[in-house]
Amino acid sequence: MRVDRLLGRAVLLAAFGLSFAGPARAENGPQAMAPQGDTYTLKLPAGEPATANAGTGTVQFIGTATVLIRYQGLTILTDPNFLHKGDHVHLGYGLTSQRQTNPAIEFDKLPPIDLVILSHMHEDHFDKLVQERLNRNTPIVTTREASEKLKRLGFQQRFALSDWDKLEVTKGDTRVRVTSVPGRHGAAGVSVLLPTVMGSVLDFGANADAPDYRMYISGDTLVYDDIRSIPQRFPGIDLALLHLGGTRILGVFKVTMDGKDGVQMMQIVKPKKTIPIHYNDYDVFKSPLAEFAREVKAAGLEDSVVYLAHGDTYTFTPRKR
Repeated sequence: MRVDRLLGRAVLLAAFGLSFAGPARAENGPQAMAPQGDTYTLKLPAGEPATANAGTGTVQFIGTATVLIRYQGLTILTDPNFLHKGDHVHLGYGLTSQRQTNPAIEFDKLPPIDLVILSHMHEDHFDKLVQERLNRNTPIVTTREASEKLKRLGFQQRFALSDWDKLEVTKGDTRVRVTSVPGRHGAAGVSVLLPTVMGSVLDFGANADAPDYRMYISGDTLVYDDIRSIPQRFPGIDLALLHLGGTRILGVFKVTMDGKDGVQMMQIVKPKKTIPIHYNDYDVFKSPLAEFAREVKAAGLEDSVVYLAHGDTYTFTPRKR
């Protein structure tokens, strides 16, 4: 085990060294070819009509990158992580991280889940408890790489997306389109050794091209050239959920956004409101929420940020047409 860990770190250090060889450039610029992606469909049982609070939706922050999104009878869970303070996750290459917080909700207290959005396959986003206990028929939309791992775990309803692929979801009269958008888990030399990541744009409403509400979930990404294609294709984002934390591998190499990056992301994507998540739950997170708050204040963006403690809920109102 000690030898494996040392070899893993040597490989990482060699790859990370490549990230300093020069400025990273996008493999495919935002305007290159403008691929449209494939479209998949998921029709869920209608269930009970959505009556209570049908005119609003909610986002509840559970911890790490885990949120519950409820909208007109549809319940979406993102990046499920339900380990407890003191538990460890494996990040590959012999590296581990210890959880510093508890989830706001226990796994067995979750409501029925219609869809899981999994940005990538790391144990702080899809932990061992979830791997063992999540119903194998739960629909999961994720990257192609993660889908293969889910297949080996026995999950039956997997929707594997590449950039710009879409999943059209219906549940009774409720509609949402989930589009995979660019994300990269670190600098160019780093990302080749880390899981493929996808961001997501959720368009709620009967007409996804003119949605009643548009939400962006960044996934574990840094800011890089391809990010600029997101607001070009999806203008008018109502809410952004940003994975922050300034995660550092080996204590040095940054693989998720820190506070300054988060503000830069806001300036590029231009959401009406932003909720920071994924910032204090593991010991590899090195950029505290206070750093993001300072950067937000310096940029004059305080009115557009909503801070949620674990367990808090944000209520949003779709636009009326």
